[in-house]
Amino acid sequence: MVRNSEVMMTTTDDTPEDSRDEVYTGEDWYARDLSGRTFRDCSFIDCDWTEVVDDGAVFAGCTFANVMFNASRHTGAAFTNCTFRNCTFFDVQFTDCKLMGSQFTRCSFAAFEVDGGDWSFVGLAGAELKQSTFDGVRLREADLGEAVFTKAAVTGCDLSGAQLRGAQFTDADLRGSDLSSLEPLTVDLRGALIGVEQAAVIAVGLGMRVG
Repeated sequence: MVRNSEVMMTTTDDTPEDSRDEVYTGEDWYARDLSGRTFRDCSFIDCDWTEVVDDGAVFAGCTFANVMFNASRHTGAAFTNCTFRNCTFFDVQFTDCKLMGSQFTRCSFAAFEVDGGDWSFVGLAGAELKQSTFDGVRLREADLGEAVFTKAAVTGCDLSGAQLRGAQFTDADLRGSDLSSLEPLTVDLRGALIGVEQAAVIAVGLGMRVG
């Protein structure tokens, strides 16, 4: 079902509280408040989510293609097992959100901030995340292979079991993050900032003995 943004989406009341299997194409949801809404197995194609706000919204198994998320704010929301393709994330903030199992492909990120939440099993392979911020985020078994975190802050994060091969952490702040899955010779750590305990973990990863 394709909804028409001029007819069906004039106000927030036009969208059911619980939407399932809906297809939204070309929707202009500028500054819309989606707090408390639930969307299951829905598709959003060529939509504008600029300055969208949601507190506790649920998106389960949804697909986002060519969606502009610029300046949107998401708090306590869940985007589980979702797919994001060719989406734009400029000045976007995710606070205490759950994105378990979601996959990002050919998306662009700038001034991107994630504070807390569970991003386990997320697919961000090859993502350009320069100068982004991930603070206190659970990224267990996430696929971050070939991702670029140059000058990013990835602090206090759980990276246990994460795929990091080929990732670039040049001049990144990694303090407080679990680096037990990191294979030092397979990532770029030039200029990265780490703590003493993390240095010991990396030394062991290089085959050294710490006395």
